[in-house]
Amino acid sequence: MDFSDKRLSYEKGALHEEILPQEPFAMLKQWLNEAIEQNVPEPYAISLATCGSDNMPAVRTVLVREVTELGVVFYTNYLSHKGQDIEQNPHAEALFFWHDMQRQVRVRGAITKVDRVKTEAYFQKRPYESQVGAWVSQPQSGEVASREAMDEIFANLKQKFPEGDTVPTPEFWGGYEIAATEIEFWQGRANRLHDRLLYSRASTQDTWQITRLLP
Repeated sequence: MDFSDKRLSYEKGALHEEILPQEPFAMLKQWLNEAIEQNVPEPYAISLATCGSDNMPAVRTVLVREVTELGVVFYTNYLSHKGQDIEQNPHAEALFFWHDMQRQVRVRGAITKVDRVKTEAYFQKRPYESQVGAWVSQPQSGEVASREAMDEIFANLKQKFPEGDTVPTPEFWGGYEIAATEIEFWQGRANRLHDRLLYSRASTQDTWQITRLLP
């Protein structure tokens, strides 16, 4: 398949330094709100890139559940491939991409587990069957004989944890926070002369430097 003749000119917006706040999270929240208002499907979805001790990058889609004053929070199985990567190399990068708005945001930084109390509180907000489903993957990405075998495990767990009872939070499941050291805002422009504005944490860790990058 050859896509070399496919072209799309990006002309839906511009990004100028004078409109940027001093810290990036206000801008990230603004863009997220605009994506929500424009009914972008799952605007809080990110591509999460990790790299473990094997030096092989891995990327997958996860859902951000909170934007904090430090970065972004998502929840997953600690025994998954991503969990193993993070254990071996506690750094990650996340990419928001809103195609219809011709925008993307890159968030890079160190990654740590969130407080267990916070994990427990979030887990209890999940739908009942999502709570049970978290128990099925031991470990996530592990092999299973068939779809039928997985469905049987799920059915047995529903009997073990009846609906209406409190489903305990698995010890192997919880939240991670990427504490951003860099956040880049990208707005597509015509002629591939895209706007790229990068926030980098200063050495004091309480201020941000803004730099324009070549596309």
